[in-house]
Amino acid sequence: MLEKMEDKMPLEGGGKKRKRPGEEGGGGGGVERKRRGGDEGEKGQGQAKKRLDAMSVGYFRRVGERLGEGFEEEEERVMFVENVLSEVKGKATLVAMDMTGSVTLQQLLPLASPDQVGEVLAELGGESGSEFKTVSCDRCGGHIVESAIRQMSRWTESAQKEPSATTEGEEEEEESCGVLEALVLSLSQVVRENCPEFIKHTHGTHVVRTLLHVLAGCVGPPRTESRPGVKDRNVAPPLKDFEAPTSFWYELKSLTECLMNNVNVSVTDAVASAVFQIMLTVCHRKRPKLCKQLLKGIIEYLTSRSAAPGVSPLLVFLKDQASSRLIETVIQLSHKALLRDLYKNHLKGQLVNLALHPIANFPVQRLTAASSNYKMFLGLFDELVQGMEAILAAGHMGVIVQLAESCAESGERQGEIMQTLLHAFHCAEPGTRHTSCLPLFMSLLTYEVYYHSDTAEDGIQTKVPLAAICYHGSCLVQALAKFKERSLLLNSLRSLTPADLLTLASHPSGSHVLQALITTASDKGRGKILRRLEGLYVQMACSRLGSRVLEAVWNCASVNQRQSIAQELVPSESQLRSDQYARHIWAKFALSHFLNRRAHWQEIQTGESKKRKLFSDILE
Repeated sequence: MLEKMEDKMPLEGGGKKRKRPGEEGGGGGGVERKRRGGDEGEKGQGQAKKRLDAMSVGYFRRVGERLGEGFEEEEERVMFVENVLSEVKGKATLVAMDMTGSVTLQQLLPLASPDQVGEVLAELGGESGSEFKTVSCDRCGGHIVESAIRQMSRWTESAQKEPSATTEGEEEEEESCGVLEALVLSLSQVVRENCPEFIKHTHGTHVVRTLLHVLAGCVGPPRTESRPGVKDRNVAPPLKDFEAPTSFWYELKSLTECLMNNVNVSVTDAVASAVFQIMLTVCHRKRPKLCKQLLKGIIEYLTSRSAAPGVSPLLVFLKDQASSRLIETVIQLSHKALLRDLYKNHLKGQLVNLALHPIANFPVQRLTAASSNYKMFLGLFDELVQGMEAILAAGHMGVIVQLAESCAESGERQGEIMQTLLHAFHCAEPGTRHTSCLPLFMSLLTYEVYYHSDTAEDGIQTKVPLAAICYHGSCLVQALAKFKERSLLLNSLRSLTPADLLTLASHPSGSHVLQALITTASDKGRGKILRRLEGLYVQMACSRLGSRVLEAVWNCASVNQRQSIAQELVPSESQLRSDQYARHIWAKFALSHFLNRRAHWQEIQTGESKKRKLFSDILE
């Protein structure tokens, strides 16, 4: 297979080289940063780092391109992988620490057998495993070590699928898994022996994080060159569980003990802090009892440090970039007793000051979310609500939004927070100002600022078109829409002009508000809103965001309401069918059916309505 490739594709040793991803911080190991630890993986003792020769680089580049094309037959894939790994043998470290070689090996290892993965990992570790540190702390090599140990999940899965009588081939596979298992344990031992260096190293830390996942028996998606989209940036990657060998459970405990001995590093170093966050997350998922011990140990360390008399040391750590992230994770995963202790002994009376801090306000948000179902939330709410206007002035809307979310979840203090918001936005008195609360909340502007008036005379608001809708304002109203009493918001919505309603439906943030208010309203309240939307359905259907709102409205509307919507849409058939967004509305609402077979359409819609009501009753 390899010989055929060499005949078809000349080597690219000479000529102009393509710029490799790693030279700009891509594929093999991320952007080159100033190292916090030593550069053990980049330099030897006074010697220049050995590099893969140009001919081999060209070869592995072509191998990567061939892998991207895929294989039609299994036999062809097996032979190709075997041939490439025979070229890697004897120089696995050089290949792993080269940018092109690293990217290619990452593609190749998931296709390799356990034996082959074990051979590569064994060569990277050296005879005693002492070389693991050098390779793991390299910006390219670290990716290969991660990819190799991640393969452990595949072989344990395959062993579970066929528990029938073992054949000779299955016994060989089990033996191969045993070799890979031993190598993972060997790597973990090296990490334990060099724990501070690993967890502080820019690249070594990623190997430790992956190792924690594998030992716990859950792996996430592999790291890639591409950056996540805006929507995925703050979302935790999904984890996939697998049956970890018994030895991994014991090794996980040993590794966590070693990490806890270096907990002092985690509170001062952002890179090390990320390791501890992963440790807590995977243990919470797979070893809850161990997680409780770790949480208690971290809090005991943080609260035992020296601080000013009468001041909890935890307040200092909450304002630090590295340690605050760790505390956020601790709060999210803590049980009731630990949360109560944190609030009662360390944070009570300090929440407003912390909420005003640019860093500490984030742990306050996590505490508010975590305590929503406990009695301590009432004390926390009473404390935060006193500083509502100061928090709004500081622009820390995450605290306000989370407080509203927790009120919605707990069912407590909903009237109080609504009244506090009305006062904060200067629309509580006189009562005629209540109808303007929705635009004010969405824009996060006070009554006087929004309506450009110092006196803010009654009636002036009708002359100001809806504008300045912002993201956090939208989030706030969506949280308030979950309250039991929503009449103020609904009355304010119904007071908007048709032009304002169309603006709201077509706005990236405002459309979510309109959808939330309509879908959470009662049938009677929804009917009143839909009557205000009459005459706007065609324009909404032709809008990217408005069409999504219209579809959500349709899904929760009664049969009569659907019929009214359909009657308004049908006369504009040609416009709807030709529009890139509205044509989907036409199809999903079955408007052709409505036009030609109305009785049958009505029968189908009635059946769907009954089915939807039945399921909602069951869920309730």
